[in-house]
Amino acid sequence: MTVHHLNQLLLACSLVLLVAVAAVRISSRSGLPSLLVYLGIGILMGQDGIGHIHFDNAELTQVMGYAALVVILAEGGLGTKWNEIRPVLPAASALALAGVAVSVGVTAAGAHYLVGLEWRQSLIIGAVVSSTDAAAVFSVLRRIPLPARVTGTLEAESGFNDAPVVILVVAFSTAGPVEHWYVLVGEILLELAIGAIIGCAVGWFGSWGLKHVALPASGLYPIAVMAIAVAAYAGGALAHGSGFLAVYLASMTLGNAKLPHWPATRGFAEGLGWIAQIGMFVLLGLLVTPHELGDDVVPALVIGLVLTMVARPLGVVLSLTPFRVPWPEQALMSWAGLRGAVPIILATIPMVNGVTGSRRIFNIVFVLVVVYTLLQGPTLPWLARTLRLGEQGEASDLGIESAPLERLRGHLLSVSVPEGSRMHGVEVNELRLPAGAAVTLVVREGKSFVPLPTTVLRRDDELLVVATDPVRDAAERRLRAVAHGGKLAGWLGTNGAGAGGSR
Repeated sequence: MTVHHLNQLLLACSLVLLVAVAAVRISSRSGLPSLLVYLGIGILMGQDGIGHIHFDNAELTQVMGYAALVVILAEGGLGTKWNEIRPVLPAASALALAGVAVSVGVTAAGAHYLVGLEWRQSLIIGAVVSSTDAAAVFSVLRRIPLPARVTGTLEAESGFNDAPVVILVVAFSTAGPVEHWYVLVGEILLELAIGAIIGCAVGWFGSWGLKHVALPASGLYPIAVMAIAVAAYAGGALAHGSGFLAVYLASMTLGNAKLPHWPATRGFAEGLGWIAQIGMFVLLGLLVTPHELGDDVVPALVIGLVLTMVARPLGVVLSLTPFRVPWPEQALMSWAGLRGAVPIILATIPMVNGVTGSRRIFNIVFVLVVVYTLLQGPTLPWLARTLRLGEQGEASDLGIESAPLERLRGHLLSVSVPEGSRMHGVEVNELRLPAGAAVTLVVREGKSFVPLPTTVLRRDDELLVVATDPVRDAAERRLRAVAHGGKLAGWLGTNGAGAGGSR
């Protein structure tokens, strides 16, 4: 590649990104999932589109897709709240394992008996489409005010189920007979265990290091966090474990560790996640050949119908009924098994391994994902309202950024008071911060001032709170308690544990 070629590539990539960013705004207004817009950009650039770019490198697509999925899982894990998924962890794990097994079996049977595919192809398709897409789930569910149990279960499932599905797809795509089912189950459990141990260990040590080492620039924290997450994936994969589970658990550990400069880190990770999604979908759009899809539309619709109406609901019922999950929540989670780029990426594995009929498998999966994403994503809010599962009027979470003052043995907390926060109308002295913490500055409508004890806080205020090391966590817990419960949070039972020193 010459410098001239580099200039052309940079221009093309920047234009694609700008169009994709604009598409997010359009899709948010129209309800059209943005992933379909990105796929459309790739198709337009492809050999059947106006770009006439001939691209058929399935192996490169698989490698780049894996890399993008690592970033997407890391971003999703950083935004997953442990207090939301901890109560539903057993249910989410059952859904990611038993639910996937049921979905694979039922979908494969439908593909074999209704479409006429041979068993190996049917099992591959069943495994490929049984994985819910983390990017789709994270982007859609976080815009819908659902109960924490539903959101936590679906987010944890989407983070967990990639690992067993990848193992199944690789096993079914390997030349020769598939090993006995109990051997395959043992391999899946072993790889998941290795990935879980490595992910938790890397996340814990990484968060401990970032808390105890004050980096010279705030911009280094986001880089360090993403590097730790990627290291967890690489370590898990090299140890013959599940790298995808490792990166998700490591990121979740980091995301719940109250690291310094956290809003900046989340913003950086979210930006990388968007770039990964855009690049992944555009590349998948380039790989598909639209004029070859005609014969595979009906088989894709039939298999998708079996998956959506039979396999997914059956897997949800069998997995969640023992945990006494209410039927309305099970109905929503049955419909919320969103597919996206992950199944399309996994469909490149049999292509790389030279499985007979692998191109048809890819085409069927592509059509299935596009059609059922159009159907499921926009209808989720309506279904949630119909089932009366929406939660309206919940107070927004408080934005707090922490910067360590290492030489002063303290922390500077930057606090944003969002719309709907019950901190609005509270006087500074009514915050009842623990001794060793104080509000030192308020920024309101672009002007800053030192507050008095009687200063009344308002929405959209920015507060600077200085706290010593021993009371830093208690001060943050108290601020969050007031944001959700108002000045009476301590008496209403919404004050955080350990904040009792504020009285």
